Amino acid sequence: MEDRSKVIFGNEISSKDYKKAVKSKKKYAKKFGDDSGADYPVKIEKNKYIGDSLGVNNVLVGDLSRNAHYVKEDNLPALEWDTKNGIIVGNIRMGFGHYRISMAIASAAHYMGYVPYWMDLNSYGETTCTKVIGAQNDLYSLGSRLSKNPIFNKLVWEPVNYEGFRALSYNAADQKNAELMAPVYKNVPKDIPVVGTHVWPAQAALHAGMKYVVNAIPDNWPMALHFAEGAVHTIQCKNAYMGYRILNGMAKDKVCKPMPDDALAYTGHYIDHEIVYGIENDCKARINRKKHGKAMRFLLTIGGAGAQKEIFAAMIKYLIPQIKSGKAALFVNVGDYKNVWDELLEEIPEMKSLSTEHMDDWKGTEEFASSALDPEREITGIHGFWHKNIFEAVYCTNLLMRASDVLVTKPSELAFYPVPKLFIRRVGKHEMWGAIHSAEIGDGTLECRDIPHTLQMIDMFLETDLLDEMCESILMNQKTEIYDGAYKVVDIAMKLKG
Repeated sequence: MEDRSKVIFGNEISSKDYKKAVKSKKKYAKKFGDDSGADYPVKIEKNKYIGDSLGVNNVLVGDLSRNAHYVKEDNLPALEWDTKNGIIVGNIRMGFGHYRISMAIASAAHYMGYVPYWMDLNSYGETTCTKVIGAQNDLYSLGSRLSKNPIFNKLVWEPVNYEGFRALSYNAADQKNAELMAPVYKNVPKDIPVVGTHVWPAQAALHAGMKYVVNAIPDNWPMALHFAEGAVHTIQCKNAYMGYRILNGMAKDKVCKPMPDDALAYTGHYIDHEIVYGIENDCKARINRKKHGKAMRFLLTIGGAGAQKEIFAAMIKYLIPQIKSGKAALFVNVGDYKNVWDELLEEIPEMKSLSTEHMDDWKGTEEFASSALDPEREITGIHGFWHKNIFEAVYCTNLLMRASDVLVTKPSELAFYPVPKLFIRRVGKHEMWGAIHSAEIGDGTLECRDIPHTLQMIDMFLETDLLDEMCESILMNQKTEIYDGAYKVVDIAMKLKG
């Protein structure tokens, strides 16, 4: 088997860095075992949560009792692989971002007549693959939480996220670690295309001999972290193209050999079909609500570690007078972190009387989101959303987004969605490019690095024509297919089969 840690796109890795990569793999193998000789059974079953809406089937690997997505109580029937129309969406749970991109790819594939298979490499509890990913995920989550400390953020977190992940030596280590992840693909048909929405599922697929692999890169700050040589790499923004193509800065000042022509493709943003389909009507509804003085709907989406809860708390406090007067309304999605909602209620007692809770009620959430699209529907107060299941927790934001006027988010994967956006402080310096790109194409604000600037931007939305301007930019962007990336990724993957 080709050693993908020694040479990356024709660029030789130093002996020192290669030895570090080998040592990294040995460390994880010693801690979690090496199951390269394992023969894990594979089962396919309909996804209980997004199976109907997105046509998704779960790929379950190994002992079902240790599969995070196995629904024991329903005993769903096993399904057969569709080797003609099937497409695997390889992902991991690391925050909500990679799940959200996976849902976009699955949604586009389903609309295009294909069968999306959901393969979450962080859900196979008995495997070395999941144990390695879980350990790295825990480290990343810890860093995200610690980044609230400005000294740690400046000296450790931002440099690691910006320059550390950029280095080719980092990719060399990742490739070695991904060799431990390959066994989960052993009994997966090798001629079904794989779209990895994180680099590890793409790398592992290639190590396992999967024939057709697309690596859907989430970030537009070029980093070697995202390389899975042997796959077609797709990017969402043209401003990242050259950086990836020439491996800019990935070996410090050294001029690197570039990626081959066929290894990199610009697609546009990875967006769900349902959201792309609704762009025109949703933007018109936002403009009409603003024109007729209806409450402006702010959607606050709080991810994983809740690292920015203090910013959201400040925004809620600031908006309460506007909520009471009917000038604003809030949707607050705390994902699968009920404690974040409880802490907000405790910190802001005024919230309680203004709030309607939608707690672990998926049918009710779907009905509310659907009714909120009605142009005649008035939305008032604060609506809190929490769902225990990860699929519902993530997809809740997607449902609410269409009926929202302003999405408040850090500039990560949500930076690319076709809704007016207010960007709060990033978590990791690489994320800043999401806000830069969004501001350039006119569908989002600059990154607000502190609370005073965040509150200023709220006033800008409420008191100026900023919302209308962003809606007009979104409509213009749609004409140039900026938001059609998910369809194009699926098309690239299926065409690899010839």
